[in-house]
Amino acid sequence: MKRDRNVKILATLGPSSNSEAMVETLFLAGADVFRINMSHSSNDQLKAYHDIIRRVERRFGRPIGILVDLQGPKLRIGEFAHEPVILEPEAQFVLDDDPAPGDASRVHLPHPEILAAVKPGDQLLLNDGRIRLAVKSVGDGRIVTRVVFGGELSSRKGVNLPDTILPLEAMTEKDKDNLDFACELGVDWIALSFVQRPDDVAAARKRVRGRAGILAKIEKPSALKSLREIIDLSDALMVARGDLGVELPLEAVPGWQKRITRAARRAGKPVVVATQMLESMIEFPAPTRAEVSDVATAVFEGADAIMLSAESAAGKWPEEAVLTMDRIAQNVESDPNYRGIILGQLETRPEPTTADAISAAARSIASTLSVGCIVSYTSSGSTGLRIARERPEVPILALSPKVETARRLALVWGLHCVLTDDPRDLDDMVNRACCIALSEGYAEIGERVLITCGVPLGTSGVTNMLRLADVTPDMARKDDQPKLL
Repeated sequence: MKRDRNVKILATLGPSSNSEAMVETLFLAGADVFRINMSHSSNDQLKAYHDIIRRVERRFGRPIGILVDLQGPKLRIGEFAHEPVILEPEAQFVLDDDPAPGDASRVHLPHPEILAAVKPGDQLLLNDGRIRLAVKSVGDGRIVTRVVFGGELSSRKGVNLPDTILPLEAMTEKDKDNLDFACELGVDWIALSFVQRPDDVAAARKRVRGRAGILAKIEKPSALKSLREIIDLSDALMVARGDLGVELPLEAVPGWQKRITRAARRAGKPVVVATQMLESMIEFPAPTRAEVSDVATAVFEGADAIMLSAESAAGKWPEEAVLTMDRIAQNVESDPNYRGIILGQLETRPEPTTADAISAAARSIASTLSVGCIVSYTSSGSTGLRIARERPEVPILALSPKVETARRLALVWGLHCVLTDDPRDLDDMVNRACCIALSEGYAEIGERVLITCGVPLGTSGVTNMLRLADVTPDMARKDDQPKLL
């Protein structure tokens, strides 16, 4: 199951891909991690997806990541007596705490936290930003607004507040229940929606208790103001361009995508670029040229993963969408400009730690000498992350005794994760690394591999050794083969 690319593909499961046969098809097409969107799934459905993925994983003996995407708070207006209504530009429109059905002049807003937090001058966006309101006054359970951009509006449409930090937790009671259930199942990543402030990530981390990685979705303008702190508290980030594009001016989203991607890379945290990447493939078997360029841009920027949403979950062509993404990524990574672009974007030097020094040295040696791959022994996953941060020119084999680590690292750029026992001694460390590199197709007899590990062997978090080794014919020993899941 060797992939001919470094960037990973994250595919969302749904009605078009909820069978074991289709999950296997998507995995063979190139999906490295599967996303389960809890906005459209129950705990029972989550368990069914989880069991399917793990059966496919066992069948192929290759770690597969599972990401559970929490729904987050859903803010919606109330109902209209007769719909749809038409909001005219410059007209007055009121959102209030009266549960009576609305009309073209007012509607119920069943969220007292919005009534309490919004202030004159703020903007309210309705129906995915298609309608824009400017707040004129607030008081007595009413928000009086002026319609900036009008249009057709119907019941229960969503509300976005780009200028307002709401006194809401990122996790609802439903989210907490879904999170606890997902962690008990043993999923690898929890994606946190509606992140407004660092405290939202800290609360999720406290509840997860290390049982899964925390991926913070950057989709609120308020999160951009605390981006550095959110990155520090998270294990990974997602550029959630759908909601971000509703609350930010559309023309600002590409710049923020680059800034978030580079900030996450500097910190050595995986970053996923998501939403509408191959949107037209929901209906058609081929994407638009603009969509191909969009996916290519994310790969050129050095994103760890690119994500399919409705394309694989509800579209007519889920397998073709994954195959298309795979082809785009391979083509970009073979482009002569690719290496210079992704290395030029990493503006910071390695941190003054042994792991960073070893990782930077490994990249430098790999670019100077002819080596087949870098083999990294990693128990917690931190060494694999630091080497991936360097974006070396050769493949990275991440060897771990922990299946949880191998699954989590399936999201990370360039890491081919293999489950194997800790080496018994230094000779076994070299032989095992060379054997697995040979059997996995990342090195040939007569080539050299570059090995990183920690001494004492089997001790987590002490990467302090760099070793060059030759792959010889006698290294293909059966006892050094990867473990089956």
